Amino acid sequence: MTGLSAIELEDVVKEYLSHGEVVQAVKGVTLDIAEGEFFSLLGPSGCGKTTTMRMVAGFEQPTKGLVKLHGQDVTNVPPNRRDVNMVFQSYALFPHMSVWDNVAFGLKQKRTPADEIRRRVGEMLEIVDLTGRERRRPREMSGGQQQRVALARALVNRPRALLLDEPLGALDLKLRQAMQIELKRIQREVGITFVYVTHDQGEALTMSDRIAVMNDGLVEQLADPREIYERPATAFVAGFIGTSNLLTGAAAGGVLKVGGGRVLVPGHDGDVTVTVRPEKITIGTEEPAPELSGVRGTVAEVVYLGTYNSYAVNLADGADGTVITVFEQNAHDATATAERGDSVWLSWQAQHSYVIGS
Repeated sequence: MTGLSAIELEDVVKEYLSHGEVVQAVKGVTLDIAEGEFFSLLGPSGCGKTTTMRMVAGFEQPTKGLVKLHGQDVTNVPPNRRDVNMVFQSYALFPHMSVWDNVAFGLKQKRTPADEIRRRVGEMLEIVDLTGRERRRPREMSGGQQQRVALARALVNRPRALLLDEPLGALDLKLRQAMQIELKRIQREVGITFVYVTHDQGEALTMSDRIAVMNDGLVEQLADPREIYERPATAFVAGFIGTSNLLTGAAAGGVLKVGGGRVLVPGHDGDVTVTVRPEKITIGTEEPAPELSGVRGTVAEVVYLGTYNSYAVNLADGADGTVITVFEQNAHDATATAERGDSVWLSWQAQHSYVIGS
């Protein structure tokens, strides 16, 4: 990343008229995406992420606000005059054309010289690992290969930025995970800005330099993947990114008493909402040492998930029906530490209790 702005959104609002009422799909979003960055818009269906991307592409006009590409105001510039390309979940390849002709299509429309077309298409097919498959038709290829053809077709035109709207959504899980690594490799190799829309937290965490987590038309947190996972800004972000346990109550002297035990929150007093990730928690039968957070409960469910066991633990002392999820890695022994119905202690280090909003 160079630090230069590839894409800027300034207080962008998008309103629709629905059944006679004004609905705000995007509510004043401001973003600054750097040149060469892999940037993701992440959130549930209906949060405004695709509408935001479509405003960058020019397929939607903002009701208010500005869209800038490389410092130039393009708010009212049509899509075909913006130096960006878009890849959709449906790859929209030409079925009657070969891989080569699909990738070369845009260059031919621009009347690019034949020798340059050969060079650029060849280079791009090598980058997406499709060399040797030039003469195949899309129907003769797997979903992952078709996706790479669509990428090559978009990238061969050398856009300043590539917009990707859930492009892996049609693939099965294993192929999708493999393509996440491929996409990041391709982005790093071509060096252009990628803006990626997804509702899949794993995709965003795997590929992104930074993530904007959206909810109800607003950006709730904008940060790198580690910051978003370890230090969520809101309860929504904590719950949406991976699995998180939320504990609420009034802390006194840096201690929140809950579940027949204590949660250490040094430096905090008064009402707090604490999040702790399941993999940070240890499950056992003995009360933990005083320097650890420790709560008691009863195991409600144990699920074997291959690489780890997942426990659902009902907290003791009527903690408002709170259920704590614990992930126990199967690094040495797949045998569960506790079984359903067992009384257990859950413990974790003080630094793994993150007070939301702190």
